[in-house]
Amino acid sequence: MSDIVFTRTSGWIPNVIREDGGLKLTLGAGADANHEPRTFTFPISEAHLAVIREDLARHLLLWSAVLPLCDAAGTRGRLDEDAAAALLDPILLAAPADVDALFQRIRWDRSRLIAHGADIRLLERGQVCAAMRAATETSNGKRAQEYDADRRRAERGAVLGPLDAAILRYTGQYLHGATVPGRIPDAVEPALLPEVVRVIATAQQACAGMRIGRDPRRGNRATDKRDWERMRTTVEAAVRRAHPELVDDAVRTVSFLMCSEAADRSRKTPMEDDEEAADHRTDSGGSASRTALSFTDDKGVEKKWLRDGPRGAAAEFWEFVGNRSASDNEVFTIEDEELGEGIQLHFYADSAARITTLREGEGEGEGGADPEYRVEYSLVDGIGGYRNLVSVFVRGGCAALEQHGPWMSDVDEFERARRRRDAR
Repeated sequence: MSDIVFTRTSGWIPNVIREDGGLKLTLGAGADANHEPRTFTFPISEAHLAVIREDLARHLLLWSAVLPLCDAAGTRGRLDEDAAAALLDPILLAAPADVDALFQRIRWDRSRLIAHGADIRLLERGQVCAAMRAATETSNGKRAQEYDADRRRAERGAVLGPLDAAILRYTGQYLHGATVPGRIPDAVEPALLPEVVRVIATAQQACAGMRIGRDPRRGNRATDKRDWERMRTTVEAAVRRAHPELVDDAVRTVSFLMCSEAADRSRKTPMEDDEEAADHRTDSGGSASRTALSFTDDKGVEKKWLRDGPRGAAAEFWEFVGNRSASDNEVFTIEDEELGEGIQLHFYADSAARITTLREGEGEGEGGADPEYRVEYSLVDGIGGYRNLVSVFVRGGCAALEQHGPWMSDVDEFERARRRRDAR
C-alpha cells in the first residue's frame, strides 16, 4: 500500500510516495516488453523530500540524472537503486559548484531539462544549476526536439541561418527531415515569410510543366523514381542559383516539397488521365483497330480488355500491373489474339520481347504442326520506356514498335547488349 506524499502539476515529474512506512521517489520511464510504461522507485529521506518540495530546479536535475539509470534497466531489468540513491545527496544537498562538477562526470538527460526551460547556453557551459533558474513545471517537448535537431545538424557541420531555419519550419521539416513536407506559413516569423515565399516561388517556376508519373511496377501508388530525381535536380539547381546563401538542408527541403506535391497529384490522378499525360511525351507510332486484348502475368492470371469498355487499353493494363506486380511476379504480357501478336515486359531485366505469330498450329496429336513465332528482344529504359512500348503497341501493334528498338532475334546478341548496358 502506498500514498502520494508530494507531486507537482506536471504528471511526468517524479512523485514522492510513502510505502511500508518509508519515503520513495517514483517515476515512469521507458517501456516493458509489451510496450507498457515501466515505473521505478527507490528510497529517499525526509531531508531529500524537503528539497524536492521547495526547489524545482534540484528536483528536475535529480530526474535528469536518474533517467539514464532507468534506460539501463531496459524492458525487464531492475533499477540500480544503489546508484540512484548515490545521486541524492550530491544533487539535492550539495553546493551548486559541486552539483555542476557532478554533472561533468555522470550521464544525464539534457533534453529533459531543456524541455522544462533550462538555459541552453549555460547547460552547454556546464553551469547546470544556473541554467535551471528559469525552469518551469510545464514541459515544452518541441523545444527539446528542436535542440536535438540542431545538435544533429551541428554534428555533421550544418549551421542554419535565419532564412534556412524559416524554410525548414515552413515545410515542417525542422525537427525531422524524413517527415513528408507541407506548407505551414504560420510556423514562420512574419518578417521572414516573404523571403521564404520567394524561395518557394523560384522552385515552382523551375519545375513548372514537369510531372512525376506513376510506376505501377511497384504498386498503384508508386511513382517514377527517375521523374522524381529529374525534378529534384532541376529545382535544387535553380534554387542554388537564385539563393546561393542557403545551406543544403534548406535547398533539399524545398525540392522535397516540390517533388512530394507532384507525386501526390499523380497518385490522385485517374489512371486514364495519367496515361494520356504519358502519351503526350511519346510518339504513338501509328494506329490500329483493336477490338480485344489479353493481359497476363507470370502467375497465369489473365484479364481481358474490350474496345467497347469504359477505359483505354493502356490504362487497364497498367492498373492490372499495379495490382499484380510483386518481387516474384515481374513478367507481364499484352496479346492481341486475333492478330496473333503481343509484347512481353520483363521488369526484372529492364527488357521486353515482341512476339509475332508466323504460323498457327495445325491439328492435334503427333501429326499436328506446332505454331511458329518470331520473338525479338529489346532493352527498355525505365518505366517511361515501358509506357512508350505499351502505348505504341496498343495503337499500332508490333509493326509500329520497329522504330522503338533495336530488336534482336538472336538471344546471345541480346544478352551481350544487356550485359554491356548493366556494366555502364
